[in-house]
Amino acid sequence: MHKHISQLYESARKQNKMIIGLMSGTSLDGLDVALCKVSGQGMDTKIEVLAFDTVDYDDDYKQKIKMVFAKRECDLELVTLLNPWIGKLHGSMVNQCLHKWNIKSSDIDAIASHGQTIYHCPKSQHQHNDFEHGTLQIGDSDHLAVTTGITTIGDFRQKHIAAGGEGAPLAVYGDYLFFTSTSENRILLNMGGIANLTFLPQSADASAVFSSDIGPGNTIMDVYIQTHFAPLHYDKDSLIAKQGVINTSLLEVLCDDVFFDLDFPKTTGPEVFNLAYLAKAQAKSNTVDISHYDVMATLNRFSAMMIAKAINQCAEQLIDVAVYASGGGIHNPLLMQHILSLCPKLNEIKNTHELGIDPDAKEAVLFAILANECLAGGQQSFGNQAQGIPTITMGKISFAD
Repeated sequence: MHKHISQLYESARKQNKMIIGLMSGTSLDGLDVALCKVSGQGMDTKIEVLAFDTVDYDDDYKQKIKMVFAKRECDLELVTLLNPWIGKLHGSMVNQCLHKWNIKSSDIDAIASHGQTIYHCPKSQHQHNDFEHGTLQIGDSDHLAVTTGITTIGDFRQKHIAAGGEGAPLAVYGDYLFFTSTSENRILLNMGGIANLTFLPQSADASAVFSSDIGPGNTIMDVYIQTHFAPLHYDKDSLIAKQGVINTSLLEVLCDDVFFDLDFPKTTGPEVFNLAYLAKAQAKSNTVDISHYDVMATLNRFSAMMIAKAINQCAEQLIDVAVYASGGGIHNPLLMQHILSLCPKLNEIKNTHELGIDPDAKEAVLFAILANECLAGGQQSFGNQAQGIPTITMGKISFAD
């Protein structure tokens, strides 16, 4: 037996596995690194987060990615060069964390790498009849594996599309396996650049589970801040939005997009919801000359309204539901206030701390769960999610040499 196959076999047999989950989102603020001890598989999965850190990206990284991020036309040579460059950089960031935590690479069974999304285009977005769904994440897992000396599992989104899905959101798998409760209906709300949710019924019926993108979370707000309030990267504590007044004319046009009328599940990205989307809405609503503070106040309300609309749609037929939030949006107090005010069935919005997972670490942890299923799990089909498509995907396995 080849040594790598033997290594995988031994890792799969372990009662407890040490898996590092990596997540790099569309906000481009840093690489989330979660060291997890995982046991069991499927609905018997148990996970303990032993360490977590976000390694900040420097300005050089952000500028390089922005040259190709969410752009229909860009430099193909640069994309080609960035793919291994990011893989090595993410590998060095993992090594940095291991050194900080005093953990040897030989103690780790696998890394689960999300990569860096640079373009996401479901068929509903690209409108090319000859093609199906597409998505592209760069940050080659082979380079990451060689840099760290740790077996790396990646390309989860590509496998999801190959099996018939849209490549996003993938949170549903880990959410269902780890957060399902028979004591309450749950909505797991994640607010990164793009907001998404997973609905987990109290019945634990997999066929009733679904996950869907909602629309913009922080993506337009962050880019607007970076453009008009540099060197700020985001609206810390909603300080800028709180100084503005919501413009109802602009808000109405922002909310008027066909995406918001599509049925769940659906996906989208910054390719749609960006500064060009805002500029078009301002032109249509004759609000080009309103203050930057008023724009931010309106964008904050816009994100909240679309998130609340999705929550209310999920909860429509339910007596009660609990919402557990994660992602950067939980640190935006005005956004959270707006969402709660727009959801009549909610007395509060909790966060995943109450379920045992740091809300900033949740996405990275969910990829560690995917890696565990790749090594040791079976498969579970969600009938309403993708017509029986296997939800636990293998991904690409890269070895250290």
